Amino acid sequence: MAAQRLILGHLKGSPRDRIVSFTLEDESNGILPDRMIAEMAEAGLILPAYDFVESQIQPASLDLRLGDIAYRVRASFLPGPDATVAERIDQLKLHEIDLSDGAVLETNCVYIVPLLESLALPREIVAAANPKSSTGRLDVFTRVIADGTRRFDMIGAGYHGPLYAEISPKTFPVLLREGSRLSQVRFRIGEATLSADELDALHAAERLVDIDDADLTHGVALSVDLSGESSGGFVGYRAKRHTGVVDVDRRGGYAVDDFWEPIKARSDGSLILDPGEFYILASKEAVQVPPDYAAEMVPFDPLVGEFRVHYAGFFDPGFGYAGAGGKGARAVLEVRSREVPFILEHGQIVGRLVYERMLERPDALYGQRIGSNYQAQGLKLSKHFRV
Repeated sequence: MAAQRLILGHLKGSPRDRIVSFTLEDESNGILPDRMIAEMAEAGLILPAYDFVESQIQPASLDLRLGDIAYRVRASFLPGPDATVAERIDQLKLHEIDLSDGAVLETNCVYIVPLLESLALPREIVAAANPKSSTGRLDVFTRVIADGTRRFDMIGAGYHGPLYAEISPKTFPVLLREGSRLSQVRFRIGEATLSADELDALHAAERLVDIDDADLTHGVALSVDLSGESSGGFVGYRAKRHTGVVDVDRRGGYAVDDFWEPIKARSDGSLILDPGEFYILASKEAVQVPPDYAAEMVPFDPLVGEFRVHYAGFFDPGFGYAGAGGKGARAVLEVRSREVPFILEHGQIVGRLVYERMLERPDALYGQRIGSNYQAQGLKLSKHFRV
């Protein structure tokens, strides 16, 4: 039996502070599942301002909630090793916005919002954040910042301190409030990413992608579907400009035609991406994430073209998985062209899905018992729009 490594947490509460423990097996490597995230909170390693709400703990991540104030700042920043985020806010803030009853954040402005969750990580655990799927599909640029960091969305082992969200709506003005959830965080121990041989073996056993000649170099390659064959002759949506406000907590509240223009497939299977425009497209391949694994869309490679794909990179255990109501699901691609028009071709590789092992199988898979809006999806807008 593997030895146990004991991590102590200092939990503040009434009537007296108490010390609680959190245990892990020695030589542990992987992403912490839902049950262990809850144990981290109980052990005082995650410190929410209020109790977690329903579905806040996902199979392999924790949703992060906005606090009650947003700071409009002059520019995006990283605090660096010798400064706190609060100190940088004091230097850069233009004004404060009360989020208690909701407020609109305007496009192309930068806001910093303290989060309701702070961390007291032990030296064994690191954390990584990413926008939630619905956030990315609204083209809301969101990153998590921690004190003393030189990188966005990365929280180092042993970090004790608050977390902040940097928010910049790019296409639609958005209505936010205290408790809104735009980002999520994963907790890792050791090296979780599968090696090339491990990925090959997993694909042979589980068929991660629905094509026979899958490209598994540095992850499962995903290409763009511009044929229109699986979506009634349409290949995606282009966001309209000068629209109304989108309430990020309002599900199914908006007509598609008020915010999006459908894009018909061209006979040559191409699409010209216009600079500054935002598109929702879908992968040609259907993928699945088995229960003992999680996946992440790796950052855009600038060598493949003048565009950026995918804000929201986390794929939970059970995504597209038949045992969780899947049968394979296409990855929705959030695409924004850069400075020059760029021709995207049907079947062009636009990203790679990197698979990571879970430390343990989650109690609930994506699509089971929790709000899973995109299981077995094809080309699909965010949950805010009526289809």
